[in-house]
Amino acid sequence: MKRQLIHLSILASGIFLYSCTGSAPADSETTPTEDTAPSIPKEETEINDSTAFAILENNGITLTEVSSPKFPDAQLSLNTPIEGEALDAGEIGFEFNIESESYVLGSQTDDAETKGCANSGKGQHIHLILNNEPYSAHYESSFTKELDAGSYVALAFISRSYHESLKHDGAAVLTQFTVGGAEAEEFDMEAEHLFYSRPKGNYEGEAVDKVMLDFYLVNTIISSEGNYVEVIIDGNTTFNITKWVPYFMKGLEVGDHTIKITLMDKEGTPIEGPFNTEERTFTLTK
Repeated sequence: MKRQLIHLSILASGIFLYSCTGSAPADSETTPTEDTAPSIPKEETEINDSTAFAILENNGITLTEVSSPKFPDAQLSLNTPIEGEALDAGEIGFEFNIESESYVLGSQTDDAETKGCANSGKGQHIHLILNNEPYSAHYESSFTKELDAGSYVALAFISRSYHESLKHDGAAVLTQFTVGGAEAEEFDMEAEHLFYSRPKGNYEGEAVDKVMLDFYLVNTIISSEGNYVEVIIDGNTTFNITKWVPYFMKGLEVGDHTIKITLMDKEGTPIEGPFNTEERTFTLTK
């Protein structure tokens, strides 16, 4: 009984600390049945006890921390394009390399069938985000994309089959290049950056009950005493995220929803950066 009370106390404290009162996917999704890298925080949080899960609640919406299989040996590198490269407009070749004994592109993540969230039937993949636009998912390490003239900041990271990013050191690469004779726009590779990942597109069937919130941090960490990510759902429900982990959003009604994320400093001021505030729309249908 004493042990149970201790666990309940820990969970209640976590809720108090973390709570704040206050276009279609590029790849098919199904509900499971079916080189010089910038600084990335060193490890994903290991969760060994359910009482350590963060549970946030506001306006009938809950965010529950997600625990997933880890691939700590997986390392991602980008061979082309190289940093600062000037490329002709048109088909741009991307060539990545993944070194890992445990992670395999195209395989289903071990717990995909029981996860209960949107999952790619094509398996594990690389997320490629260009200028913080909606990501494209790639199931092979080499591919091409048709790009117009412009300046591009490319973030790529390794993903589980249900689109949850790996967050350990070496799981992501960030680079900048230009296409079609465009001049490179100013971008500080050493600054603190927030990139949007999920939710994305349309969710159907059982997937509407567990919608994943996931984002990517570069050159920064978040904590209860430092930077944090402000999440605003539908313009009226705010959460302050102080732990870099994915969350399942529950309690959302069927229909269109908006989600806005902002990287904030410990004083509650938005941190300047081209991608540090982003708003997206996603849809839930039964």
